[in-house]
Amino acid sequence: MLNLIRADLFKLGKSTAIKILVGITGLSALILTVMAYLIPQGKLDVGMTGIGFMFSDINMMSILGAVLAGTFICGDFDNKTIHDAIAAGSSRMAVIISKAIVFFYGIAILLLPYALATGFALMNGSEFGMDAVALGFLNLLTSGSGNAFAAPDFLKMLMVMLTLMIVYASQLSVCVPLAFALKKPILVVAIYYAITILSAQLIALSASYEIIDAILARTPFGGDSIFLTMDSGTGDLVSAIIGSLLFMAVMLVITYGAFRKAEIK
Repeated sequence: MLNLIRADLFKLGKSTAIKILVGITGLSALILTVMAYLIPQGKLDVGMTGIGFMFSDINMMSILGAVLAGTFICGDFDNKTIHDAIAAGSSRMAVIISKAIVFFYGIAILLLPYALATGFALMNGSEFGMDAVALGFLNLLTSGSGNAFAAPDFLKMLMVMLTLMIVYASQLSVCVPLAFALKKPILVVAIYYAITILSAQLIALSASYEIIDAILARTPFGGDSIFLTMDSGTGDLVSAIIGSLLFMAVMLVITYGAFRKAEIK
């Protein structure tokens, strides 16, 4: 399996698609940070928050993360890479795990521009805001801005960012069974984006219905996982990480159940 992971990492690094996607997230992170800086100063109309949210990590990753799954996993069905790996003696579980690990690594790479922009902004101590409900790195940016940043805060910031990356990877782990089952990038992107829209609506309803809140809290789409800030305690971070890893494991088990008897053509 290590050879499969090394091969996939090499292919990902040479991929034009990942370079384009990182370029998009880098530009989006820059635009988002500038807008979040100008709005509190009154230099940009508050009505622009809707446009700003389009460049946020939660919105961009719901599309680009699924695109990565579509190109990276579905693409290997088209070019017969997965077929060759199985024909060479690799187990289907090994193929699934290796693809998932490299896919999650790719998600972290896509999120890196948001992490860097947020880190520099927080250490700068300026005021940032979007005058709207924020999630993920945007929430970390807006909730922690304007405060004095001390040296001990740096390690805490890194831990929160790492946890958010794991939460995002857990959310996007839904794309793994979709990609293995459907093998069509456009379907993976469309279905996952629909899932993110549905989850957003359910989060809004969870305030009124305890049963919905209880269900979402057991997934990376709900609870406090996507609302982590510099004020989050160690218990919150550990809970988010454990919950996210368990959700990933469930998605991989589902993937194996669907793929182990699937015919490879």
